Amino acid sequence: MQPFFIKKSTHILMALVLVCVILALGSYTILTLQQTDQGMNGPTTISVTGEGEVFATPDIGQFSFSVRAEGQDATEAQGKSAEAINAIMSYLKSEGVDEKDIKTQNYNLSPRYRYEERTCASGFYCPPGEQILDGYEVNQTISVKVRNLEKAGDLISGVGNQGATNISGLQFTIDDESVLVAEARDVAVADAKAKAREIADSLGVRLVKIVGFYEENDRPMPYGYGGDMMEMAVAKNDSFAAPSLPQGEQNINSRVNIIFEIR
Repeated sequence: MQPFFIKKSTHILMALVLVCVILALGSYTILTLQQTDQGMNGPTTISVTGEGEVFATPDIGQFSFSVRAEGQDATEAQGKSAEAINAIMSYLKSEGVDEKDIKTQNYNLSPRYRYEERTCASGFYCPPGEQILDGYEVNQTISVKVRNLEKAGDLISGVGNQGATNISGLQFTIDDESVLVAEARDVAVADAKAKAREIADSLGVRLVKIVGFYEENDRPMPYGYGGDMMEMAVAKNDSFAAPSLPQGEQNINSRVNIIFEIR
């Protein structure tokens, strides 16, 4: 009798376990379907891209130049460099350039060396000559921001006549472009909204609200004239005529992506 009751109890226990497994699987299935249904019933959206562009005339120019000076010692080299820089600074200020628009980009003081040649017998190895200190050299680079663009060409030729070297070409740019960037963004947003309304009308739905926004900005690159050819002309002719430098226009672009909820 006892084995019969043990066998029956085992069958009942297995049946209970099976029922529990079925109930657990059923609960999991119902939960999964609810989550899927919620995901499918989430907000429906459309994504549109808007573009905006504004144009502006550059209001500043910028160029740079260098001064190189040599001396038997560091003090002498620095003194000659300071004398040359001060003369150019005085010239720029006399031409109406504000001191805050004249900036040192680089200042380098370095020793100069020469190698003393050795006298060696023919056919034998001759070691390198001895390195001997031969003075010091100063290189200083200055950048100049030009607000009166009509005088830009005169200023470039003027610093060349004052002894500046490595004169870069003049670059035109916009001093404060934040207002123009905002204008381009407004145009891009309006463009995106117009496209969204058009799409919504085609689909027979209505726009509810904006649920996503992303902006790409295309900053204008400065453009310029001159460079090495300008420096060579200044160096060869003390009476170098100031070049005519057309300013042209620069464009600022904005690209936005807006996601709208629709119903």
